[in-house]
Amino acid sequence: MIQRESRLVVADNSGARSIQCIGIPGAGHRRYAGLGDIITASIKEAIPNAPDRVRAGTVVRAVIVRVRKNTGRPDGTYIRFDDNAAVILDDRQAPVGTRIFGPVARELRERGYMRIVSLSPEVV
Repeated sequence: MIQRESRLVVADNSGARSIQCIGIPGAGHRRYAGLGDIITASIKEAIPNAPDRVRAGTVVRAVIVRVRKNTGRPDGTYIRFDDNAAVILDDRQAPVGTRIFGPVARELRERGYMRIVSLSPEVV
């Protein structure tokens, strides 16, 4: 569960290292976002000499790929990760980076993020 002011690790090579959630688009005033949800975030830390679109302070959209909170699945199992992580998206909902680091959840495949699933080293 990600809420406003939550810090997330960036799981791609876009140049950003960490982001902070500043909004959860959706019906009304959503309080939480989970796996596969899109959030609006501010880049808090970026590597030096990164491209202009990922400088610190830039507002971006990102999809959540890992959450620490238990997430139930239809078969009755639960999945939990060690950190909260997201992948930065461009205007066409495609990942900005060309590589994804760490495992991603299978729920991304159901949500239609096949590009992220294919770039990731492991789908859990």
